[in-house]
Amino acid sequence: MEMLVNLKILGLSMDEKKNIYKRFATEYQKASKKEKSKILDEFVRFSGLNRNYSATLLRTNGKMLYIKPKIKVKADITKDGKHKRGRKRIYDEELIPILIKIWEYSSCACGKRLAVSKEDFIMSLLEQGKIHLSSEQFNKMMSMSASTIDRLLSKEKKKYRFKNRSKTKPGTLLKHQIPIKTFSEWDNTQVGFLQADLVSHDGSIGKGEFFYSLNLTDVKTGWNETLILKNKARIWVVKGIDKVIKSLPFKVLGIDSDNGSEFINSHLLSYCEANKITFTRNRPYKKDDNCYVEEKNYSIVRRFVGYYRYDTEEEFNILEELYSYLRLYTNHFLPVMKLQEKTKIGSKVKKKYDAPKTPYKRVLEYYSNNVNITEEEKTFMEKLKEEHNKIDPCILKDKITECQKKLIKLCREKQRRNVNLNYNTDTLE
Repeated sequence: MEMLVNLKILGLSMDEKKNIYKRFATEYQKASKKEKSKILDEFVRFSGLNRNYSATLLRTNGKMLYIKPKIKVKADITKDGKHKRGRKRIYDEELIPILIKIWEYSSCACGKRLAVSKEDFIMSLLEQGKIHLSSEQFNKMMSMSASTIDRLLSKEKKKYRFKNRSKTKPGTLLKHQIPIKTFSEWDNTQVGFLQADLVSHDGSIGKGEFFYSLNLTDVKTGWNETLILKNKARIWVVKGIDKVIKSLPFKVLGIDSDNGSEFINSHLLSYCEANKITFTRNRPYKKDDNCYVEEKNYSIVRRFVGYYRYDTEEEFNILEELYSYLRLYTNHFLPVMKLQEKTKIGSKVKKKYDAPKTPYKRVLEYYSNNVNITEEEKTFMEKLKEEHNKIDPCILKDKITECQKKLIKLCREKQRRNVNLNYNTDTLE
């Protein structure tokens, strides 16, 4: 067979190369099996393509191929492969840094939650001059869907890849007086039933005195309140619960806790009986019964406060200030999704959630749909709306970040002092 071209020729234009590709394909389809092998070898050397892929190109050039049962296309070896299927890109690279800033101010919320809350953060950042958007960019940001947000943030999320001992002891007293409530027995149709738990701040060193965070979550709305306690003594727990109840925008009807002695005692039982609050406990070693507050132990307490040891007066004051900002930030501006349905299909579990909403909006919705709303509840709602209109999510986030930096600084100074103390002790010995 006559050689097609001199393959050592350099400096060919793209059109010249395409003509040569066509000649290769024409000769390849007419050639015998032995000749095809030689032509293919030359084509691979000339084009630099993979051998199997080259064979496919030469074999199919000019032929009609079915890509779907009713759709066929004509194969063309001269295509440069730069054509991309699908629609044009809507969100350019300039929007990604702005989206990352909004995502950071929302405490790294997932796409579904951020899609609901992004308007508050965008408006706040624009007012403060921390971001600048043209009218076209603003419209794009407002129309951005949850899946688009997750896709655009996927690279940024990969940069952030980050277990804990229980500090509670079982309270054996009064267990027979406090009924058990399991996960399946919760009534999610009424506001005012709280789950309670304590989170220790021992820094993985269980000896000595250290602080605890009292965490309370409303089952219906996801409203969360957190307080810092000097220790887990019964008197502090009861005082903390009383303080939270007085600050809530709704009436408390019930409290459910684990079996720790800080909850299962006569002090808390007497307090609940005096205030006509139903007091229940979950089953021992069954964290799922207390799942509504257990998930907040990480998403609220650990994410914002961390795993350091806190045991000084200065740290206590900073934590108290941080939690005063955090309750407004999380309840008014961070949407939550409630599980509606869970279906098991073989080994897989399919979960269905409702639309993401902030606890603030869930409380308003509950009372606006309640026909038998009392005057006291109306007053609660008016105060809640006034409070919401006065706060700015980005300013709150900046204050929270400032408190976090102070805590980290104090903890590092304390660690350095401990290291120096240990060093001096060792040298004396």
